[in-house]
Amino acid sequence: MNALESIFVLLGGLWAGTINTVVGSGTLVTFPILIALGIAPVMAVVSNAMGLIAGGVSGTWGYRRELKGMGRNLARLVPASLLGGVTGAYLLLHLPEEVFHLVAPILIVVALALVIFQPKLQVAIKKRRESAPSARSHDLVMVLLVFIAGVYGGYFVAAQGVLLVAILGIYMRGALQNANAVKNVLSLTVNIVAAISYLLFAPDKIIWSIVGLIAVSSLIGGFVGARIGRKLPPVVLRTVIVLLGLVALFFMIQKLVAA
Repeated sequence: MNALESIFVLLGGLWAGTINTVVGSGTLVTFPILIALGIAPVMAVVSNAMGLIAGGVSGTWGYRRELKGMGRNLARLVPASLLGGVTGAYLLLHLPEEVFHLVAPILIVVALALVIFQPKLQVAIKKRRESAPSARSHDLVMVLLVFIAGVYGGYFVAAQGVLLVAILGIYMRGALQNANAVKNVLSLTVNIVAAISYLLFAPDKIIWSIVGLIAVSSLIGGFVGARIGRKLPPVVLRTVIVLLGLVALFFMIQKLVAA
């Protein structure tokens, strides 16, 4: 890459790190940039996911205050994300890209519906929890959905945060900011296990110069996002999630039509 192309990747990584910490979908910034630079899709996905690990670390650290009291949730959900990330990475390296183009728009529509109707669903689930017998079943559903989000995240990364915030906001006890903090941990977990899979089974798909550029800029973006995201009220945060989800949906449909 020349100097101008490197600047574009750096700026994309900065924005991706920022928006990933706030809600997710930062890949929808960096992935199109890499494709525009002529990087093959799978190489773009792999290199981008590895670079964004740094932003995930800084974003998680920036949200450490909101993680207090979330230990029990993390103990249940991190293993689900681990398994999901490994599964998704395997699918990325073995399934044709056409499969993703068909499934991804459906997942994003589901995520948007969950975010939009989240307040009403939370009230309904809270009432069911108070009746006690169904509480355990809600926890099992949350773990299963986090696993599915992990599969999706390991497969393509984009909009994984939207799915996770939607799931956690409905099923997990705590404020939306707590859900956002847990989302950062789970997204980072998926990216790390996916990166290890890439290193072990597809090192030829990694473009280290891109990984380095995105890592440096997303690391800074993660800190910026933590400062911005914490100050956003739930309604604003939810609005941003929906808008980014719509952008993701448009992107996926466009890819489907082009295919």
